[in-house]
Amino acid sequence: RSRAGRDETRQGRRTWTSERETGNQWTQACPKSCRYNRTPRLKITPVTNTTINLTDHFLIAMPAMADPNFSRTLTYIAEHNENGAMGVIVNRPTEMRLATLFERVDIPLEHHEFADLPVYFGGPVQSDRGFVLHRPAGKWHSTLTVNDSIGLTSSRDVLQSLASDGEPGEVLVALGYAGWSAGQLEHELAQNAWLTVPADLSIVFDLPSEERLVAAMQLLGVDFAKLSDVAGHA
Repeated sequence: RSRAGRDETRQGRRTWTSERETGNQWTQACPKSCRYNRTPRLKITPVTNTTINLTDHFLIAMPAMADPNFSRTLTYIAEHNENGAMGVIVNRPTEMRLATLFERVDIPLEHHEFADLPVYFGGPVQSDRGFVLHRPAGKWHSTLTVNDSIGLTSSRDVLQSLASDGEPGEVLVALGYAGWSAGQLEHELAQNAWLTVPADLSIVFDLPSEERLVAAMQLLGVDFAKLSDVAGHA
């Protein structure tokens, strides 16, 4: 599996540890309704001397994507550097709702406007771990700050704030994440597995999940229904 799925990461990468290690992370037993088959990842020889940085970009799966974890997905990349990449799939809701999730992690949900929001399948890595993509970024115990306005948080305090104060105001809650080892994403791009485009987070926070992939394609001026098996980059 990808190196991003390990609890230990190389220097320069953030470590997403378990609740029993930090006392502040949150995990959730993922029911069958939110599980997807895992496909073993190929070991990829790292691409060296590359300057590509897809942080704060969307990855759009090409039609020929064979991995069922990523078929017809839109993935938001929260971090990409020489050690690899990580992000969350933002258009694959599960049957679980936030009300159920908050019950399972024993946090009273006082802001009921969030109760019916879906929990997303964020990716095949650590699919029992929770991640919150949110705007504004704020200051939380364990946050990967993407930019001044966007954060990806794995600590329990963001859920507690959402439940009691309704903040952060814009959230996508996911179980699991998508991870790539050093050079793996670049290799997949060279194999025409993905289209890339700078992310517009209004697509994630303002549109229904079923409209997000098509909207991201429109940022490129491409009709997904007519998309051929040829990759391009914005």
